[in-house]
Amino acid sequence: MEGGVHKPDKTEFTEFWTSIQKQPYVLRLAASAGIGGLLFGYDTGVISGALLYIRDDFKSVDRSTVLQETIVSMAVAGAIVGAAIGGWINDAFGRRISILVADVLFFLGSIIMGLAPQPGVIILGRIFVGLGVGMASMTAPLYISEASPARIRGALVSLNGLLITGGQFLSYLINLAFTQVRGTWRWMLGVAGFPAAIQFVLMLSLPESPRWLYRENKKEEARSVLEKIYPPEEVVKEMEALRLSVETEIAEEGEIGGGSIFNKIGKAWSNKVVRRGLYAGILCQVAQQFVGINTVMYYSPTIVQLAGYASNSLALALSLITSGLNAIGSIISMFSVDRFGRRRLLLISMIGIILCLFLLFAVFDEAARLAPEISKPESLHFGGNTTCPSYMTAQDASSWTCMTCLKASSECGFCANGANKQFPGACLASNPTTKSACHGEHREWFARGCPSSFGMLALFGLGLYIICYSPGMGTAPWIVNSEIYPLRYRGLCGGMAAVANWVSNLIVSMTFLSLTEVLGSSATFLLFALVSCVALLLIYFVVPETKGLQFEEVEKMLERGFRPWPLSNISIESQTAK
Repeated sequence: MEGGVHKPDKTEFTEFWTSIQKQPYVLRLAASAGIGGLLFGYDTGVISGALLYIRDDFKSVDRSTVLQETIVSMAVAGAIVGAAIGGWINDAFGRRISILVADVLFFLGSIIMGLAPQPGVIILGRIFVGLGVGMASMTAPLYISEASPARIRGALVSLNGLLITGGQFLSYLINLAFTQVRGTWRWMLGVAGFPAAIQFVLMLSLPESPRWLYRENKKEEARSVLEKIYPPEEVVKEMEALRLSVETEIAEEGEIGGGSIFNKIGKAWSNKVVRRGLYAGILCQVAQQFVGINTVMYYSPTIVQLAGYASNSLALALSLITSGLNAIGSIISMFSVDRFGRRRLLLISMIGIILCLFLLFAVFDEAARLAPEISKPESLHFGGNTTCPSYMTAQDASSWTCMTCLKASSECGFCANGANKQFPGACLASNPTTKSACHGEHREWFARGCPSSFGMLALFGLGLYIICYSPGMGTAPWIVNSEIYPLRYRGLCGGMAAVANWVSNLIVSMTFLSLTEVLGSSATFLLFALVSCVALLLIYFVVPETKGLQFEEVEKMLERGFRPWPLSNISIESQTAK
């Protein structure tokens, strides 16, 4: 984006409404490209609900947490590759072509998942979708920023961010709508192909980014696009601004030098100023994932079930709270990040996240401790062949609780007492027959979590976690990364930080269910809380405030070295000596 980072403020939003009334073509352009953000958000949210029903249809998935994690995380793995490929396609063929390719990949992935006859095919579809998500996540905001009037660019780019959280909320609504439809998860995953197809058609009628066209020496085509975006009296001025910006960019790229990408990365890390920026930027991106956010976004209904709500449809309905709060938080961030600053928002957000994670630890720990006991008469009530084999052969079965039953084997489930869910219940073999028998007596069947009187408190903790996360850690890391690097290294370093974000996302999404299985739900939240404490300390000592600073001022600050209290009176040389 020419002239530095563009973020919306009150004046810009006023200008936004005025501008789109005069130039409605701009809104059409931004909204069409912004569907990529909607697809990104939809894929993030939809798998959390679809997974509940995939487990019901495929017993191999239900019995394997690793397989469940693979289905969820393969889209993230695909996104890492898609982002890298998308960067090359962006430069070689243009932003518009990159979005079109992303739509094709997303459409194919959605159809493959919707028609999948077995879990392996679902995973293949997830990889295709991930490739599309990775390309769209980096290309859509780039296209919008380069093809929008500078005075409303921040508002239009923020529209893409709002569509991401809006897509997450929409995914939960659609999941809930298809809970009673035959095919459930197939529709949930397959319906995403429709907006991808719509965006493909819309993008065919839209032009390429004027900036890319100018860099490719297609100056008349660039002018033609600017004439559709700007009033006639501003076109000449914008063409000159574009010329100066592109020439400056090419000169800065020359300063980095040629060679392979590895040579450029080596030069970045050997530069003291850039290295300090990378410490801050990559730390923010890694911390964003390791506070556990995508355990909530990818596994929200599963967490709700772990909190004691057995019904799939109820778990999805309650999960709407988290996605709705996330969307609201992104709106709050748009109005607060320039008022309070990036560093302050990060620190306040992290403190809130840590408190919420400790709350969730306490709630889930107490719920496990007070889990209903297992009654032998209740377990034998449905017949000896329906009782869980692990329970029947256990030496200390008299001390078993619901939690012991579920942890003993994936073949075990808990049928709650018909009089009161907190009373002793039955530990049964987990299969459709015993599940139907349990429901036949108007009892609740639990396969993920146990009946708990702390369910609402757990939901409160999840909601508060999202409120603390979204305005700060949800958006500030991306803003810090757009401001912390010298302009000539911005693309290279931003790419490294984005890869760190995706890889961290993959690690978290690939291990959450295994952690809950090995450590338990409460200990898993405790682990995230402890990691967040370490991240808070590192952010305090490493990440400077960049609010209101020009790129040159940020560079000078990094040259001096950032020193928060109590290190503010210690010289850089003293710190180095220590």
